[in-house]
Amino acid sequence: MDAEKFQMVMTLLSGSMVVALAGIGGWIYTTRMRIKAGYPLSGAWGQSVYPKTSSQEIERIKLLSQENAELRAELGSVKDRLANVERIVTDSGYQLTHQIDALRQLPEGAKN
Repeated sequence: MDAEKFQMVMTLLSGSMVVALAGIGGWIYTTRMRIKAGYPLSGAWGQSVYPKTSSQEIERIKLLSQENAELRAELGSVKDRLANVERIVTDSGYQLTHQIDALRQLPEGAKN
């Protein structure tokens, strides 16, 4: 009976060793593929261990930030202009002028 238990324990240990080695091998392979693809490695808490920041990437980030600021300023001015156009169109004087112009374009026989 002791030999049978020993054999069962050895079978479980060898099976768990195979699973552990497969997990370690998969982790190594995944890490290798991430490095090869250029992804930064992450630590135990998700922070980047060795983030890739070259001078080209820093320059590109600066240019994109500048372009983003310019686009935000342009969007703000477009919103202001749109608000002015909406104010003009909804103004009662504009509507009255538009109605008068529409009446002027009617044929002579339609006016009573």
